[in-house]
Amino acid sequence: GLELSHCMGANSLGPAVPWRSGGPCKMKRVRTVFKPEQLERLEQEFLKQQYMVGTERVDLAATLHLTETQVKVWFQNRRIKWRKQSMEQKAAKLSQFGVIQPATADSTDIKDHEEDTVEVEL
Repeated sequence: GLELSHCMGANSLGPAVPWRSGGPCKMKRVRTVFKPEQLERLEQEFLKQQYMVGTERVDLAATLHLTETQVKVWFQNRRIKWRKQSMEQKAAKLSQFGVIQPATADSTDIKDHEEDTVEVEL
């Protein structure tokens, strides 16, 4: 879920230690672990449409017992994965014909899509 873990020392009863050196103790977001059923449904929806917005996203989140933010970020990350796979397949086809792709194509294509920046809420 969206649980936060406090930056404690090795002993959970001990004093809080800085999460990063030089800064105050911060809360660290625990990574969401999706259930297989949730992933299957998310993938099904992604095959239908790569962008999920508005009431569709709210409804899907409620159906899967996730937050709207979790669904939004999952779709953002999935689009990045999809683009990367598409570019790798394209590069593989081109290499079969002896065409060489520029080395910077991967990073520039992904950076051009700011709407897909992954957001981490603290």
